[in-house]
Amino acid sequence: MDRATHPFAQTDDYRPRDGATMRVRTVWISDLHLGTPGCQAVALLDFLKQVDCDELFLVGDIIDGWQLRRSWYWPQAHNDVIQKLLRKARKGTRVVFVPGNHDEFARKYVEHEFGGVEVVSEWMHVTADGRRLWITHGDLFDGVIQCAKWLAYVGDSLYTFILKLNKHFNSMRARMGLPYWSLSKYLKHKVKRAVSYIGEFEVAVAKEARKRGADGVVCGHIHHAEMRDIDGILYCNDGDWVESLTALVEHPDGRLEILDWSSRHEHGKPVLPDEEAMRPGVREPELAVLSEVLAGS
Repeated sequence: MDRATHPFAQTDDYRPRDGATMRVRTVWISDLHLGTPGCQAVALLDFLKQVDCDELFLVGDIIDGWQLRRSWYWPQAHNDVIQKLLRKARKGTRVVFVPGNHDEFARKYVEHEFGGVEVVSEWMHVTADGRRLWITHGDLFDGVIQCAKWLAYVGDSLYTFILKLNKHFNSMRARMGLPYWSLSKYLKHKVKRAVSYIGEFEVAVAKEARKRGADGVVCGHIHHAEMRDIDGILYCNDGDWVESLTALVEHPDGRLEILDWSSRHEHGKPVLPDEEAMRPGVREPELAVLSEVLAGS
């Protein structure tokens, strides 16, 4: 899908709106995993409040349907994230949702709009400097997801266990005055198999972008923020909001940058949910789409 066929009014005035401190042309975020204890909702809310944009792309795994099928977890902070996204749509930001594998239930709503949020299977974005960026979550290029989904579920359970260890580990680091550190991110960079998988994934996605006539690709899925050239194709991964706390942004001149939000928090204060954020949230009407998860869709 190309913006040329779905025009959107851009602006030349890039002063921040609605209390934000930064204004950019476009933001890409993915792998929020709302509905899981691992979601760094407090940091994400801070990001959404501080960064204003013309267009916001939600590049999959926004809501974790896999985890919600196992057990319901929806604290107030996760409600607040949804409310903030809907508020951005009401205030003039174009919000486009490209579902991933964890929120695949939303794929049945492609070409529909909910609360001002457009649901699409993929997108072709044109930057201010004329580059065409293909937007996809990336799970279609994951051999485990496509060929052995049961193995993906097992891996997801193991990943959840590692995140729990990571949470307790960082609680101890916080008491020692040390900054946040991701155990799972460290393991992914040290285990040769994981490094090989990431490289193969990036090459496969870039190859498909070339076939589609794009200058680059923006994806998520592997929780590894990156921006590099692969055989003449600009590969961008916006990371995640479980480990990396990263987003990809486009500045008014078309320049792309990965923002690391974890580095914007005070030393010795890791981004962990506070007591208020951990209180059970109320299921608001605009979260009705989650009923599709509980219904086993």
